[in-house]
Amino acid sequence: MGHPRSAITFLEVRSRVLAIRLVAEPDRLDTLVLPLRPAGEGAGGDAPAVPAPTAVALPDGVVDEAVALAPAARLTGRAGELRTQFRPGRTPGLLVLVGTGDGDEASWRRAGAALVRAVADETHITISVPADASPAAVRGLYEGLLLASYRFRLTDAGDAPALTGVDLLVADPEPYLAVVETARTTARLTRWARDLTNMPSSVKNPEWFAEQVADRVTGVPDLHLRVREPAELAAEGFGGILTVGGGSAHGPRLVELDWRPAEARTHVVLVGKGITFDTGGISIKPVPAMKLMRKDMAGAAAVVAATVGAAALRLPVRVTALAPLAENMVSGSAFRPGDVVRHYGGTTSETTNSDAEGRLVLADALAYAVQELRPDLLVDLATLTGANAVALGKRTGALYSENDELAAAVLAAVAEAGEAAWRMPLPTDYVEYLGSELADLYSAPTQGAGSVVAALYLREFTGDLRDRWLHVDMSAPSWADADDAELTTGATGWGVRSLLRWLATLG
Repeated sequence: MGHPRSAITFLEVRSRVLAIRLVAEPDRLDTLVLPLRPAGEGAGGDAPAVPAPTAVALPDGVVDEAVALAPAARLTGRAGELRTQFRPGRTPGLLVLVGTGDGDEASWRRAGAALVRAVADETHITISVPADASPAAVRGLYEGLLLASYRFRLTDAGDAPALTGVDLLVADPEPYLAVVETARTTARLTRWARDLTNMPSSVKNPEWFAEQVADRVTGVPDLHLRVREPAELAAEGFGGILTVGGGSAHGPRLVELDWRPAEARTHVVLVGKGITFDTGGISIKPVPAMKLMRKDMAGAAAVVAATVGAAALRLPVRVTALAPLAENMVSGSAFRPGDVVRHYGGTTSETTNSDAEGRLVLADALAYAVQELRPDLLVDLATLTGANAVALGKRTGALYSENDELAAAVLAAVAEAGEAAWRMPLPTDYVEYLGSELADLYSAPTQGAGSVVAALYLREFTGDLRDRWLHVDMSAPSWADADDAELTTGATGWGVRSLLRWLATLG
């Protein structure tokens, strides 16, 4: 039995949504934000910060007050550094000084994130954007404000957030219009990926996820959606998806979302792991490891959000997202360690561990992409292994590819987006671990090097696209345990920003 929708009608997602405007003249100055930057060369590391040059005239005395306050408050101008100063009876009534570090996009993203937390109780703020601010800096500020203001709660209690309006004060909005639209789209879809991932699995199952995508893309030109249900998956031979989803009362799905602009010359397929809850199956997880397994579909959320973003930004590249969706549950119909799965296209896997289920659904989607869609480039994102976190920590994804050019391009996009990934090896010596006496492959060999061996297993399904395939194990950075810069506690939406940056270079 499914969960009735009436069970969640009283719930409300309470997440602050900021209205951010570019303005040439302030229409209110209750709270004014004045950016600071480190003192120039030769001033020394402990030199007080200095106000950035303003683009628009500010009330008399404000800049002089900032100049005097910076050394008294020992402000150095590092990105995200903050000081608030109340000014009763004057305009503005609250002056906020924020450090912008090197003045690059990353520094401004961090400054925006710190700022939106510091003024959460204000209703409106005006930020004096420096006269020499680049479009990239404004993009970083915009993304920092929108991403750090995100909150996900399911409750009908509590007050609505106070801060709803932000004005960016510039001499001329025109140079910033394009980057602001890109930043708005990127942040909006990153927030959607966070919503999808944060949603408890009492609500979220494969059918629900597919419905969310359908609702989002209805009426969008050149964006085509197909959702395969269990009967179609069986008829077409998607054995991995069916096997993993076989233990649940909620049947699996395969979402295929295709952005198909007429001018596209390159076709990219993005595959995202979509396990809407993972108990570990028969190889059941301990409770502490199971509690957050609603996040095991973060890869699917990222690829569908990035594809919707490509359509919203009208990127001139064809993008197809494949999201194989299943709920890995324990029941009499759940698959067992030692079972053999026949994947799309005929390759068989011996399942050594039912808690290594994600690679089984990804194998189907990769094989389908290679055999039927024949793209130019194939990229998959997956919350695949805990070994990713052991090797690289909480904020960095493990990236695998045999294609140096592709790996370099994606890593550059990841860095520009403010996310993090590290390229890992694909050693041929480990391929022998995949050998099974019963089937073509072991799904999860036990010799160690968990993230590496999982990548090698997936590579077996990439066929003649092996040299144009890239895999990111993003289990660790898909979730934040605490607020950190533009990240908020919970799902991070990792990959949406990076994918959109990279896709924008392919047109």
